[in-house]
Amino acid sequence: MESLYILIPISVVLVFIIGVLFWWSLRNGQYDDMEGPAYRMLMDDRDEGRPGADEAATPQVGRGADAKKRD
Repeated sequence: MESLYILIPISVVLVFIIGVLFWWSLRNGQYDDMEGPAYRMLMDDRDEGRPGADEAATPQVGRGADAKKRD
């Protein structure tokens, strides 16, 4: 029974902290765009800006893998 004197205030403080963090996330726009990050994850933009990225992106039709090494 004595443990309730400790557990109840701790739980009230924990609920208050969680409420403040949730309110902060709402105010800072954390839930504004729910679809954008999912589409951003699917977009392949890793090769942009690297030298030679255009050469690696175009497939060599009709040539074997060894022919690419000889070039």
